[in-house]
Order: sequence, then structure tokens, then C-alpha cells
Amino acid sequence: MTDTYSLRSGHVDTSTFFSQMALELHEQPTAEDTIERITEYAKVATGCDDAGVLLVHARNQIETASATSARVGEAHNLQIIHDEGPCLDSIEGDAMYLSPDVSVDGRWPKWGPAVADLGIRSALSLRLETRSRRYGSLNLYANRFNAFDDDDLAVATIFVRHASVGLANAHNEEGLQVAIDARKLIGQAQGILMERYDLDEDRAFEFLRRQSQAHNVKLRHVAEWVVQHRGSPEASFAETVSAGASTNNVPTNSASTNSASANGRARD
Repeated sequence: MTDTYSLRSGHVDTSTFFSQMALELHEQPTAEDTIERITEYAKVATGCDDAGVLLVHARNQIETASATSARVGEAHNLQIIHDEGPCLDSIEGDAMYLSPDVSVDGRWPKWGPAVADLGIRSALSLRLETRSRRYGSLNLYANRFNAFDDDDLAVATIFVRHASVGLANAHNEEGLQVAIDARKLIGQAQGILMERYDLDEDRAFEFLRRQSQAHNVKLRHVAEWVVQHRGSPEASFAETVSAGASTNNVPTNSASTNSASANGRARD
């Protein structure tokens, strides 16, 4: 997907955008890839600052399967902690919840102010479902008040239907569990980077994402490598890592980077 497909910029019409999205979701090899693409397309469709998917994997198991930044996972976790919020409500209550100002929204008096501290001002949550199953919720966040207008709501309503179909086509219990396990692995890697290089959560996440893009490997592979080599501070990614390569094959002492240079890039 490229910036060419932007509904808000007017670079492409709605039918072309959703046709492109449907084809790309269908072509994804795993449920994990499909969910990641859904969050990326959601940002483009509505022009929001962040997006995430909260999945109901089993009874009493609700977890973040994909997020465009670290704070999305934190916003989701705050809903679980306080047992309130639009993402949870959209799964069990109405199909869509909009908050133009989370900090003063009386529906979620604990979650709203807490998530406002993350820089989130507006939120829009929509249920991911087909006629036969509810999968969870698609959650959109913006840094400004009143970020979502009527046009955004209309686009988001169409978008979530396409996303639900794409998710259903890619769905199997093993695939969704892989997506959830990947988020846990990324969280572990963030914690290691935060402790080792004195980074905050967002910078640790961005460092992982940059490594993923630079070496053309999945984010979970980068996270897996960091966790596996937590006891080897001098270990680093080899520059020759190929797309989709297993992190078990990554040399652990490449001369191309070291822990000091990794620290510097993480702080950029």
C-alpha cells in the first residue's frame, strides 16, 4: 500500500480504494498479515493518527492483535484495567462508538482521562463482525478534538465491513493466536530495549519498526531476535538478512552494527 491510496487527499475515489484494499487483504499469506494491513489501511481511510485491532480470541481473552504505535496497545490495556471504553463497548454493545473528546466523555470516566494523557483526544471504535461471528473491534485514534466528521463515519462504516470480510477469510484459530502471540513478543522486545538503552515505550517500538523496514523482515521476527539475544548486548542484525528469513539464521555478531550504534539509532 502506498500514500497514493488516500481518501482524504482525494488521490483516489472510494470504489478504487476499497477494491485495492479487498485485493490486498485477500493476498495476505497469514491472518497476522491481514490484521496488520487492516490497521494500516484504516489510517489512510480516515486520516486518523493511530489504529489498532482488539480481538476476542476466546472467552475472557481480549488482546491487541495489531497496532500502529505503542500507545494503541496501552490505550487498549487501559480499557481492560478500568473495564470500560469504546473498544470494549463496541464488541458487546452498539456496533460503533464515537468520542470527540475522550477526556470529558462521561461514558468512560476512568479510561478517558487516562488515555488523554497519551495524547489521544478523539476515538472511534467499530465492531469487527460477520453474520456468523464477532471478532473484536477496529479502533481509530486522533490527536485532535472532534477529529471524525460525518464523512469519516460513513467511510469507517464501509471500511469495517470490508475489514471484517477480509479477517473472516483469513481466520483460523491458529492464525489469530499467532497474531496475539506476536504482540506479546513485541511487548517483551520493547521492554528489553527500554531497559537496555533507557528508551520510552514509543521509541522502543519505533526502533523495532525501523529495523523491520530496513531489513525487510516482519516486526515479530525483529522482536523474536531481540528476545533471543537479550543476554548478548553486542549482538546485532546482519545487513544481509533477507525478507522473511528466520531470526534463528541471523548472525549474532555482525560487524555492521553494535550495541552503541543501535542505541544511537533508537534515539534518533
